[in-house]
Amino acid sequence: MAKTVMQKEIERLRRAERWFLRKQLDREPTKLDLFLEDKVPAKLEATLDKAFAKAFHLIFSKGSSIISKTFSTEKLIEEFEADNADLIVLGGGRQMRKFKRRATATGTAHTIVSAVTGAALGFVGGTIPDIALFITLLLRNIYKISMKYGYAFDTEEEQKFILSVIAAAVQDGDDMIRANKEVNKLIREGLSSDTDTVDEKINEAAVALAHALLLMKFLQKIPVVGVVGGASDFIYMERISDYAVLKYQRRFLVDQLKSGLH
Repeated sequence: MAKTVMQKEIERLRRAERWFLRKQLDREPTKLDLFLEDKVPAKLEATLDKAFAKAFHLIFSKGSSIISKTFSTEKLIEEFEADNADLIVLGGGRQMRKFKRRATATGTAHTIVSAVTGAALGFVGGTIPDIALFITLLLRNIYKISMKYGYAFDTEEEQKFILSVIAAAVQDGDDMIRANKEVNKLIREGLSSDTDTVDEKINEAAVALAHALLLMKFLQKIPVVGVVGGASDFIYMERISDYAVLKYQRRFLVDQLKSGLH
């Protein structure tokens, strides 16, 4: 029996997800990681944790509306509606993959911005300002990715989903496998099935980011040499963006199946 377009796209997505997970799970600590491991001050991770949490709280309470003014939400809505209309009428894999191409292009543009700003702040030891800038660019990126798949970003449920995606993307080993399964379960059962509060999700994402970026943010505190640490923003912006595209694509496919339109 010939496979449907949706079946083919779901298989394509699963292969992409397996490749992403394998790429992260196969990573080995670098010589620099091992060298820095016992040199990081004990209080730095807690400081980073608080800085990330503060940035999330600030942006979610006051900054999302400001971020949305830096791009045209109307244009993104029009693009989605046009792409979705083509999908309903034509129903082909080519139309389905158009969503991913648009979302991936968004991620690429913002990782470049993150690399430049992160490296620049590294020259002056700008760790804390860099965190605020990193979170702003990251959320702007994910907001645009969500809209390219037809999802609004300004609801409490969506904020919690975004935070779950961020936290899962930067995990390692068994923690990443577990977190990925939890995100997939959330997609399968619906965002309303998440009983955690936004504050709990913020704390989860902040802890995950602080742990993942600890060594590089320590290095970034050293002027001039810190440019290497600042470049870590690019690595993690790209990693989180790639994962966000996969999860929004999965969510879109699952919702299409639930609707029975394809």
